[in-house]
Amino acid sequence: MTETVVVTGIGVVAPNGLGTEEFWTATQKGLSGIDRISRYDPSGYPTRLAGEVQDFYGEEHLANRLLPQTDRMTQMALVASDWALADAAVDPGALPEFDMGVVTASASGGFEFAQNELQKLWSKGPEYVSAYQSFAWFYAVNTGQISIRHGMRGPSGVLVTDQAGGLDALGHARRHVRKGTGLVISGGVDASLSPWGLVSQLTTGLLSPTADPERAYAPFDDSADGWVPGEGGAILVLESESGARERGARSYGSIAGYGATFDPKPGSGREPGLRRAIEIALADAEVSPSDIDVVFADAAGVRDLDRVEAEALSAVFGPNGVPVTAPKTMTGRLYSGAASLDTATALLAMRDGIVPPTLRVRDQAADCPIDLIRDTAREMTVRHALVVARGHGGFNAAMVLRAPTAN
Repeated sequence: MTETVVVTGIGVVAPNGLGTEEFWTATQKGLSGIDRISRYDPSGYPTRLAGEVQDFYGEEHLANRLLPQTDRMTQMALVASDWALADAAVDPGALPEFDMGVVTASASGGFEFAQNELQKLWSKGPEYVSAYQSFAWFYAVNTGQISIRHGMRGPSGVLVTDQAGGLDALGHARRHVRKGTGLVISGGVDASLSPWGLVSQLTTGLLSPTADPERAYAPFDDSADGWVPGEGGAILVLESESGARERGARSYGSIAGYGATFDPKPGSGREPGLRRAIEIALADAEVSPSDIDVVFADAAGVRDLDRVEAEALSAVFGPNGVPVTAPKTMTGRLYSGAASLDTATALLAMRDGIVPPTLRVRDQAADCPIDLIRDTAREMTVRHALVVARGHGGFNAAMVLRAPTAN
């Protein structure tokens, strides 16, 4: 019998809340963390808004020796992993080091650290570049630093699939637990809002130029003109259900199903792969579309991409066939952190029986026939939730979460 994998700990660093409960309180109320970029003057850029994590200072949480060798992204990931382990009531020092693993996702690596060191190279010379540049920028650095911090020497890895990465990492982590690893820390955290990071994102042409934070990033709306970038994400602790029960741990819910696909070549005339990813996840979870209580949407905020997602959901569930929400409208799209944060949010919705809203959708597009939860949260029982994510370039991922069974 295949082992059920459960989530026993959650750590969140988000633009609208530091820590899981602060984030969850703000998200239920529909409080947005999107505003004008504050860490530098964005007036020279076509996109001037972002979901910045406010009041996060690495020195308040981490040893001084770690600060010179870590990017802001990694500092957030380390803190989120600390919080997730504490939430799960896990002491890594008391567990076998080869029985713990780390699988994270990354979309860009440590961009802010890299920009600072490149500026030193150009302005002062190579002797001024930090030796830590060799790894602080790297996609796998969060996995490495978390594993070193907690002495985790079991199966580990990193997934680089842009916005889909948060689900892909969790799916990979579930595989490790099913193969016998006792505990795996997983999820995604990104932080690429430095000027260099922002310009790199602008090359996609998919960021919203709207300057009003009350109007920018309105997925499934007739006026949708792109998304707002953000930073942060969520780190989760995954264990086998039997192992968690044996140590008396609380379960937020289980990863019941997971599917991933890649879109066909543009112009091929073939259907995008999102629908297939959803169907794979449902089949893996052994549930039917009618069992899904709510969908946490990818919500690109780009008209064509929104239409494709709405078509996939309508094909699986029927038009307006299932409640849909996009709480990332309060944070911006967090790249590798987006889907792991949606997963955490879905688990909290299961726990408390309340689904947070989608903001800023005034005129829902006619070609997006979905039951969108808008403006205010909806109280409802959630037994199964579907999280959907897509990455730039054709990545698709879907995950079915199941509420814990009553003891």
